[in-house]
Amino acid sequence: MATGIRDKVAIIGMGCTKFGERWNDGPEELMVEAFQECIADAGIEKNEIQAAWMGTCFDEVNVGKSALSASIALRLPNIAVTRVENFCASGTEAFRGAVYAVASGACDIALAIGVEKLKDIGYGGLPEFSAAVGTTNALWFPNLTAPGGFALLASGYSAKYGVDIQDVKKAMAHISAKSHANGAKNPKAHLRRPVTEEQVLNSPMIAFPLGLFDCCGVSDGSACAIVTTPEIAKSLGKTDIVSVKALQLALSNGTEISYDDWDGAHFVTTTRASTAAYKEAGITNPREEISMMEVHDCFSITEFVTMEDLHISERGTAAKDIMDGFYDLDGKIPCQPDGGLKCFGHPIGASGLRMLYEMYNQLLGKAGERQIKDPKLGLTHNLGGFPMMNVCSIAIVGRYEA
Repeated sequence: MATGIRDKVAIIGMGCTKFGERWNDGPEELMVEAFQECIADAGIEKNEIQAAWMGTCFDEVNVGKSALSASIALRLPNIAVTRVENFCASGTEAFRGAVYAVASGACDIALAIGVEKLKDIGYGGLPEFSAAVGTTNALWFPNLTAPGGFALLASGYSAKYGVDIQDVKKAMAHISAKSHANGAKNPKAHLRRPVTEEQVLNSPMIAFPLGLFDCCGVSDGSACAIVTTPEIAKSLGKTDIVSVKALQLALSNGTEISYDDWDGAHFVTTTRASTAAYKEAGITNPREEISMMEVHDCFSITEFVTMEDLHISERGTAAKDIMDGFYDLDGKIPCQPDGGLKCFGHPIGASGLRMLYEMYNQLLGKAGERQIKDPKLGLTHNLGGFPMMNVCSIAIVGRYEA
């Protein structure tokens, strides 16, 4: 009978680039930058890595369809390297591959790396999903933008719970201001200027009720992790060990877009994946047991509804918790202590591992000005696609207990 991966895999090293407009660096240079920090942190030799997984989303404008770019750029020792893609969960998907390989006994030490170059693609946002007229993809969501799709969550939430849309906007403004305050303390963040809630509320409208400061930016970046067993970690002299408590993935089966009873105010996949992750990690009361979170704040409304989908805030009460400071850096469960997507942007293949990088450093007490007092469990959450059709990944990491 399956028992999950709780405490079967340890993270012994992590690395992350500075995110931003990295015009002078290609994806290869970004991967090298993250990997150099990661392997130095792990304290191992490159030839000890036995397999690797690389996450990237837009292969056409990045590294191509194979994983050769990572193998060549990092000069890996002729090992198996697998490229994976799963929308915005691509980085966590690479991590899942490496973790499962170690947990299964297929290898002792594995690498997960994620990278994305978005600033060179010629668009103001993400690449278009539609293709040129005459191709098979020409009519796939031709009139749907990411801000427009996610803005629908706000009106759906307002209608379902009877929360005035202006109160939703105020809570969203608090989310953005909170994250920018955290990002200002992070030297690796792209955007490092704090903003006030008033500035957020008065920013140019993008897709009602989402204003400019409710939307994450576009950036380049890479992050990576090296994983092994706790026993090997100990043999390497690691005394303060971060282990994986749970990894879960849930994909939409299409019912949300099929006009069934989905209310448009939450994510089915996040609800399912988080429930499974808590079970795997042995968590019975996430509001009391989770210490900190990095969630997929591509838009502030996404973070808003995620608080309820993660079973932290009760349905219909997220606005109150947000405004009460429950998710602030000095609150009960800090959310986006590193600044989140709001301050890092969203180089898709890198984001999941960047979130884990923050949880890892927080657990080891290496987060500097952002350090949370004595954290025990950190959760990361990725959400890819659109509200009505998406993929969700949840990772929970914490201090290893033998």
